[in-house]
Amino acid sequence: MPDKPDKMHKVAAFYQFLPLPDAAGMVEPYRAFCARLDLRGTMLIAPEGINGTLAGPPAAIDEFAAALQDGRVVAPAFTRLELKFSTAETAHFDRLKIRLKREIITFGQDECDPLRQVGTYVSAQDWNALITDPEVVVVDTRNDFEVSMGRFQGAVNPGLTSFSEFADFVEQRLSNRQKTKIAMYCTGGIRCEKASSYMLAKGFSEIYHLRGGILRYLEDIPEAESLWQGDCFVFDRRVALGHGLVAHPEAIVPGVPVDKT
Repeated sequence: MPDKPDKMHKVAAFYQFLPLPDAAGMVEPYRAFCARLDLRGTMLIAPEGINGTLAGPPAAIDEFAAALQDGRVVAPAFTRLELKFSTAETAHFDRLKIRLKREIITFGQDECDPLRQVGTYVSAQDWNALITDPEVVVVDTRNDFEVSMGRFQGAVNPGLTSFSEFADFVEQRLSNRQKTKIAMYCTGGIRCEKASSYMLAKGFSEIYHLRGGILRYLEDIPEAESLWQGDCFVFDRRVALGHGLVAHPEAIVPGVPVDKT
């Protein structure tokens, strides 16, 4: 009788803003490399950097992460990669997609340039002290349905249906708060890179954001010390994650697109 297959795969969620003048030339080398490793999921490559979530056998994911960081597939090396690991079932993704994009997270504002300036990073360990300061306004940069599943207590919900609407939220609801301390967060950190860059360009003076996002916080902060309430939505078959990055697939949100690639 054959051995029961190991159903647990390793998941890598990653991004880095880095100028990539030959972004188009990186697509095929990474597609071939990931296919050889039998990885599945999505990787976006744009002139401003990379962003993705890939899953596969643990050794293969480790090899992929090392290759990103040392540039062995194609230059450059992503030496400041924001990288988080978790686990999932084998069926986490169905196929591999490596895509060339204009932006690695769509925002569409020329004033926004994370390669030039971003807000002040705050570690998960320092986040609680920041957001409990009564002088700080906490802003959730995610979409409305994501906020409905979980949030930090007291955070402002911009009511977004897409991240590209965040600029309108700033104009309509924060335009008179440019001297206010603002702390923002998102799932993995990437949306806050763009949101903070945009707000600094618009004259805001004190912008802070959670390094590694909610996922890093849920991974690093014990539940007994946590100020997070609810689940963190993820765009894949795990649906939502809780403390310790434990999957809560029962947390179904009707009508929300889940990336099954």
